[in-house]
Amino acid sequence: MSKVIFVTGAGRGLGTDIAREALAAGHQVVATGRRPEEVEKTLGGPQDNLLVTKLDITSLDDAQAAAQAAVDRFGRIDVLINNAGNFYAGYFEEITAKQMRQQFETNLFGPMNVTRAILPILRGQRDGHIITLSSSAGLIGQEFCVAYAASKFAVEGWMESLRYDVEPYNVRTTVVEPGFFRTELLVDASTTWPEPTIADYAERTTATVAAWKSMNGQQGGDPVKLARALLTIADRTEPPLRFVAGADAIEGVEAKAQELLAQAQASRELGGNLGRDDATA
Repeated sequence: MSKVIFVTGAGRGLGTDIAREALAAGHQVVATGRRPEEVEKTLGGPQDNLLVTKLDITSLDDAQAAAQAAVDRFGRIDVLINNAGNFYAGYFEEITAKQMRQQFETNLFGPMNVTRAILPILRGQRDGHIITLSSSAGLIGQEFCVAYAASKFAVEGWMESLRYDVEPYNVRTTVVEPGFFRTELLVDASTTWPEPTIADYAERTTATVAAWKSMNGQQGGDPVKLARALLTIADRTEPPLRFVAGADAIEGVEAKAQELLAQAQASRELGGNLGRDDATA
């Protein structure tokens, strides 16, 4: 069944793959990006089922204008795919307070802006699906990812709780935790690499930046297959609340789940007896 699919960050990487695969599957696509002319060129030029519109996800005004343009063109929005994001790499002490806020501005408040603009449409229709790209780093803390992981952990909490807000209106939610895919996240346009500023971290920073840059384009995950999987999920009447994408992510999440269970069990004796003492209440 053809749907109207709204995709953020459609100018490159996974967003481009999602838009292309959606068009190939016969969907109507709203492809957004900060430079719409580049988005349109990347997707092969004007098409009957394609609307390209400007959207800087950090701007609520942009989000509202893009949502209105989508409804004006196609009459509705069925699926929102919050894909756009970026990566501030580095150790905590070498990430400035400004950079940390910028990381959250894009990765958390950005998709919140777009969802805030589109959710009234979905709720009014009493039908819709919000898919937000998180990361395996949204469930598993990692070295050199403190800003990125913090923003994605926040995305996880937001999406997990949003589910309860919107379920009564037949609006579904899915948060996606990909592992390492060839999505252009590690290119300079998406990643802010740190400059070594603290001697204790300098050697590790230099080595880690080199290792991560060498990984770009070599990641095991195929973004086209991920795009197709997301469209499969978008077509389900009962989509998953979480979709862990990639063998590496599944392995990592399983290990994290076991670790959390072990920590809960280890906390039981001390942490499980902290309630009110009825004998003295």
